[in-house]
Amino acid sequence: MTAPGDEVKLIGRHTAQRATVVRALIDADGFVGAQALHDSLLSGGSPVGLNTVYRTLTALAEAGRADVIRDSSGERLYRHRPSAEHRHYLLCRGCGLSVVVDSAVVESWAAGIADSSGFADVEHTLELTGLCADCRTERSAPGGKPVPPRR
Repeated sequence: MTAPGDEVKLIGRHTAQRATVVRALIDADGFVGAQALHDSLLSGGSPVGLNTVYRTLTALAEAGRADVIRDSSGERLYRHRPSAEHRHYLLCRGCGLSVVVDSAVVESWAAGIADSSGFADVEHTLELTGLCADCRTERSAPGGKPVPPRR
């Protein structure tokens, strides 16, 4: 975990608003959208603007300090990345549960493709989605209804 105060060094200019956004992302439970994070900050009494939230999340992602995925509607969701290590997640389409998965095979495959094609500085995006055990059980129960994604 990042020590309080250290996280703002990762994203450039130090402002109280940026520090507040970073702390909220660190404290968030799983992936969260910019609007939901902003709403949470406002309800907690932090007067941080929505543009500041978007700019800070974008800067964190560009610095490799936040993972970004897209939900089924295309919204970008962010999760604090505690280390510079690139990660992949399995995301439940029902409740939003996210689980870090071993991605050594994917990383090796991407490096091999880059080498064999002559490309350098190759980046990739991989999103794995499905239904967790709880959502599968909920949907298979008599009268089971789709569970809205958690935000």
